Amino acid sequence: MSPQLAGVAVPREDVDAVVALVADVERAQQNASPENFLRHFREDAIWTTGHGRLLTGLDEIAAFTRKVLPPTADSPTTAGYRPVHILFIRPDIAAVKVRQRPVTRDGVHLDEIFRGHPDPAALAVDHPGALPGTPTWFLAKDDGVWRIAAAQNTVVQDPDTLAAG
Repeated sequence: MSPQLAGVAVPREDVDAVVALVADVERAQQNASPENFLRHFREDAIWTTGHGRLLTGLDEIAAFTRKVLPPTADSPTTAGYRPVHILFIRPDIAAVKVRQRPVTRDGVHLDEIFRGHPDPAALAVDHPGALPGTPTWFLAKDDGVWRIAAAQNTVVQDPDTLAAG
């Protein structure tokens, strides 16, 4: 499914590059590869994790990533990422809304348990690992390459959003 596009007009190759960046970050996450993950950040990037931890600059993001990502290699679950909306603020700046879903290694989306459930908030208490994320990434195109300049991740806890899937 293609993301919704908004903002200034950009060449299709920029849309494709942004979609490819999100897919590559997903691969890096799923393969527990810090170096492949980190190559998508600017040196001066800021990153806020889903639990609210602020990381500033590539060195700090790298230290955190190298600590937390490798242990996930043997986890039965990982994360899936899909860009759902791209706002090109300028031809070289994009805000990307990403759908982040917990997924098993064989492709089962854990957040499906919330879809249509009459009380997803109560269900979330017993299944915190099934909660999806709703990151927003701000990308900058420097020297022809799109990189993450800033990102904010938030764990979805809104019952209506959970139930809607």
